[in-house]
Amino acid sequence: MRKLLMLLTIAVLPLLAMPQGSAAAARPTEQELLVVKKKQAEAKRKAAARKRLEANKPAVVKTKHLFARQTAAAKPRMPARATLAPRRGCLLSCLFGSKPRPGVRRASTADSSGDYETSEVVNWNGGAKYQPGSIVVRTPERALYLVLGDGQARRYSVGVGREGFQWSGNSRIAAKQEWPTWRPPQVMIEREAAKGHMLPDEMAGGPENPLGARALYIGGTLYRIHGTNNSDSIGGAVSSGCIRMMNSDVMDLYDRVKVGARVYVYQ
Repeated sequence: MRKLLMLLTIAVLPLLAMPQGSAAAARPTEQELLVVKKKQAEAKRKAAARKRLEANKPAVVKTKHLFARQTAAAKPRMPARATLAPRRGCLLSCLFGSKPRPGVRRASTADSSGDYETSEVVNWNGGAKYQPGSIVVRTPERALYLVLGDGQARRYSVGVGREGFQWSGNSRIAAKQEWPTWRPPQVMIEREAAKGHMLPDEMAGGPENPLGARALYIGGTLYRIHGTNNSDSIGGAVSSGCIRMMNSDVMDLYDRVKVGARVYVYQ
């Protein structure tokens, strides 16, 4: 019994010696427990929300893409370029053409300006009516012939007047000009203004000028044999009546033809 009391005394004395505040500090209060529970609940809620988001992500992406396709399908399409108000560059392109006629012969190499030489010497049976140095334009062929004599002529591919603007007749070369200034005829200015296209009164010569590198003026008419800034139009019925050539070709013709040379144009 005495030994038992001694053991109990040894066990109880340390507890009695411990301060009351330390014992309370070792045990969490009810408020602290409540805070811990709230944090645990918040962490669980966030984890559950994250899991739901990951599970639904493919469906969300798919739905968004489907909505985008449906929206694009429902959106009205832009009108074709041809129906839009033309810019200046587009206007000149429309006026001076852009589509080559199928079958126009092209050389295998281009010159430094990007144009091709289409000329070739061919047999000519035009008769004595056409003196050497004369120019003969055959509109259906889209061809210009420079008569050389001795049964030969130099043939060039050309662009001619579009439907309603083709003409025929004979005259002479009244003047020649390098890198000519373009002054649209008043009738053309008025015609295009009625369509809402404003042409300049004058455009200085240069690479952007629709008359190209050279012009040979046909006397008694508003028409010219001239180059172009749109080589793809050669071989087509695209102009307002002028005879259009590759810049490289019109430069070659310019050096061969004299002012006063006869010009014959046939439809």
